[in-house]
Amino acid sequence: MALRGGHAAAAAGVSSGSEDDNEEAGFSRSYFLAKEKEPSSGKKRARAAGKLSDLNLVDEQVLRASLAEIPPKHEREVEALTRSYKEQYRNWLFELRCGFGLLMYGFGSKKMLLEDFASTTLSDFTVIVVNGYLPSINLKQVIVTIAEIFWEQTKLKRKRQTATRSQLQPFASQSIDDIISFLNNQTSDNGDDNVCLLIHNIDGPALRDTESQQYLAQVSCCPQVHVVASVDHVNAPLLWDKKMVHTQFKWSWYHVPTFAPYKVEGVFYPLILASGGHAQTMKTALVVLQSLTPNAQSVFRVLAEYQLAHEKEEGMHFSSLYTKCRERFLVSSQVTLNSHLTEFKDHDLVKIRKHSDGQDCLHIPLVSDALEKLLQELT
Repeated sequence: MALRGGHAAAAAGVSSGSEDDNEEAGFSRSYFLAKEKEPSSGKKRARAAGKLSDLNLVDEQVLRASLAEIPPKHEREVEALTRSYKEQYRNWLFELRCGFGLLMYGFGSKKMLLEDFASTTLSDFTVIVVNGYLPSINLKQVIVTIAEIFWEQTKLKRKRQTATRSQLQPFASQSIDDIISFLNNQTSDNGDDNVCLLIHNIDGPALRDTESQQYLAQVSCCPQVHVVASVDHVNAPLLWDKKMVHTQFKWSWYHVPTFAPYKVEGVFYPLILASGGHAQTMKTALVVLQSLTPNAQSVFRVLAEYQLAHEKEEGMHFSSLYTKCRERFLVSSQVTLNSHLTEFKDHDLVKIRKHSDGQDCLHIPLVSDALEKLLQELT
């Protein structure tokens, strides 16, 4: 009788389990059937309700001001982390002198860290800073600058009094390959002759193309040139092949998360929750102008003042700009003015327009209010 009772209990358990399974399956079928019967217009309304364009976006300046007021967190921990990096400066310098390139990666802006390393440890180097986070960079001008530094050093060592400033100009007219060939021939046992190329964001938008990376890799192979760079893009290693990493750049990778905000680097990227407009364009132009030489800023000011005084005109003739700049001793030749204008055009600070008389004229693509505010901020 006990066995029969056990069999009965087991049968009851199986029956109860199958009923639960059937009930759960019934709920599932009912759910999917109900979803199928929902009207398509309701789905469209539900999807449309979450569009970003429906949000009431704030002005960019207001948003950035609010972000600046957010108090920093974990200051002690970040300070301790920065001190630990400073203790590695000697190791970094040793690897740099051994011919390796230093590549810094990790979350947070590394701009202040690298510039502190350069100012405190690389006193025996001539340091050239390249802001790779800018929207556009004249890479040839960077390489020309390196060549001119070595030319000056060679001239001083040989005490060639006949050498004049005009002898520096041919580098600008030479090809990049010829300039790199010149750099490869520069050898010296004197540590003071070394040049350090400090590149903030070597993975920046203006340096991500294959040609730029190839030229930078070739420059890093020059005997007297050393490279210190930072990266922030998750796919930055894809910029280089095996040869570039191991035999040209010779990267020594360092994980140095600073958790510092990207205040300078982020200026060129619009905030998602901010409305675009002339304020962002003016801010971008200001950062670019502040990175240029005082003479270049003065040339831009001459063009801006003319545009504000002649708002109805299409722009300013090149000859008129050259005359005014020559009167103020800002440029010595048309070649110098052209180099400034090339820098402006590369950063979209100046556009070329057709004047009513058919000649090309120069125009700053900013409204008058934004241009006036830009000039005030620039002083």
